[in-house]
Amino acid sequence: TALEFIGGGSFGKVFKGIKGDGTPIIFKAYFVSGMEEKEAEQLKLLSENTSVPMPKVFFTYSDEKIALLCMSFIKGKNALDISFLLKSKKQKETFANSVVDGMLEWHSVKGEKYGYTDNAVYDTWKEFYIEEKAKKDLEGLRGLMEKGKFSKKNSELLEKAFEIFKSLTDEPECPVLIHGDLNIMNIMADSESFGLTAFIDPCGSMWADREYDLFQLRNMWGDAYGLYSTYKKKYPLGEYADFRVAYYAAMHEASMRLS
Repeated sequence: TALEFIGGGSFGKVFKGIKGDGTPIIFKAYFVSGMEEKEAEQLKLLSENTSVPMPKVFFTYSDEKIALLCMSFIKGKNALDISFLLKSKKQKETFANSVVDGMLEWHSVKGEKYGYTDNAVYDTWKEFYIEEKAKKDLEGLRGLMEKGKFSKKNSELLEKAFEIFKSLTDEPECPVLIHGDLNIMNIMADSESFGLTAFIDPCGSMWADREYDLFQLRNMWGDAYGLYSTYKKKYPLGEYADFRVAYYAAMHEASMRLS
């Protein structure tokens, strides 16, 4: 049957199709070749380490014109759906607890080194984050600022925040598995009960500092569901967690100007 366009994001477009036996399937078409293989690998690793359902990968395909990932269809709506804001306090609490429990399953899986799941080679989180992300992003943003495409004020604020981040005392922690992009658009829920149905769309999954998986919980209206506050209740974080989470969020939003 013809494919139905059902959404898109920063890195691709998503279409729904129907198999010969009537089963719905999803095709994700990427703007950049190679991303389909990375997401397939991340979906496999993440799904093996949480009890929350995730899409099952059927196959990947790429040529000079297209890059595709075919996977199972997940029922429900993503938690960005505005109708979910009208759910009861109890429903929101149940939803938040389910999300956090699923994340904590990932965060209990320990790695040996820090880095992306396909290339974890760093001994400390700061070493990985500073060398692989922060320095590169700040350098790129300086370039945008010089071209008049990024404000000087915002650039200076990020540079100051980066210096504070570097000065904070490291807390004893080992690498844990993180989704990397668990904002509410990538959390699926039942349209009636607001029960958690799935996690989707990993991007940049890592062996990392758990706090780097938390800033996305506050994106859009994640705070209306109490996602971050619920996580802190279930797993007490360190003294500087709120600053780090806010810093990661600011840096991430700015870096999207580059990508």
